[in-house]
Amino acid sequence: MVTGGTGFLGAYIIKELVQQGFPVRAIKRANTQMPLFIEAEILQKVDWVEGDILDVVSLADAMEGIDTVIHSAAIVSFHKKERTKMYHVNVEGTKNVVNTALENNVRRLVYISSVAAIGRKLTGSTVNEKAQWEESKANTHYATSKFKAELEVWRGFAEGLEGVVLNPATILGFGNWNQSSSGLFKTAYNEFKWYTNGVNGFADVEDVAKITVALMNSAITEERFIVCNDNWPFRKLFETMADAFGKKRPSKLATPFLSGMAWRMEKLKSIFSGKKPLLTKESAKVANSFTRFDTSKLLKVLPGFSYTPLDETIQKACKRYLSNL
Repeated sequence: MVTGGTGFLGAYIIKELVQQGFPVRAIKRANTQMPLFIEAEILQKVDWVEGDILDVVSLADAMEGIDTVIHSAAIVSFHKKERTKMYHVNVEGTKNVVNTALENNVRRLVYISSVAAIGRKLTGSTVNEKAQWEESKANTHYATSKFKAELEVWRGFAEGLEGVVLNPATILGFGNWNQSSSGLFKTAYNEFKWYTNGVNGFADVEDVAKITVALMNSAITEERFIVCNDNWPFRKLFETMADAFGKKRPSKLATPFLSGMAWRMEKLKSIFSGKKPLLTKESAKVANSFTRFDTSKLLKVLPGFSYTPLDETIQKACKRYLSNL
């Protein structure tokens, strides 16, 4: 069973499972649309049931007869107005999934966390799976919510569940560019002129899906794995996207000071427009951080796997975005 199956990564995980011949059940809320970026014939092979990770009754019904749960449902947000809901879904929702899995004798749980749950550094350091969470100004509320959600998963492992935790970097690929990290492509297409000197890890959505299924199908338990194709400066990311779209590259450096001015102006604009600000204090913080992620542990346990080069990921995604305009 997959939670978050209509979301960006969850939908690609379902696709990978179906293509490998696994029977798949997925929960979706009644008012949620199917992901248009996944082929209809893939989605038709899924046993879709109405449910919500905040509704333990629907969760229990959905887990009946299930051997393995892949929990990818979460809210990713850097907006203050969505903070309470994000904590509720990410932490309480994960607690519900863990408890229901234990009660229904589910054997294995694969939890899709985030590198954010390991902790982000303001200085140019490299993070691996041994890193310990530290309270820091570099951490966003999203990061804190995923860290607290992970604690529920590790408790589940201590109480008898098998499973692993995946910590993907920022996920890139073809999806709905009005949602999640797919919005980075829309930003580049719209010729956003600013860039930062920050460095971040990025992962191909199809690679993350393949890794999820491979680790689901393994005997590895009570381990976490960083999933990151490469570490790139944000400037390089947006320049590569702009080139693939045939658009202008960003040309103005947004220093931390200018980024601070920008998110404050966006906040003021949002008060009058009622729309979400394009930039927030927390997203500006991420864009100006210098965090690199070490993915060597994963490659040791999956020796036959190799990451897709980020250039290739971006070229492929941009081509699909352009064909769907």
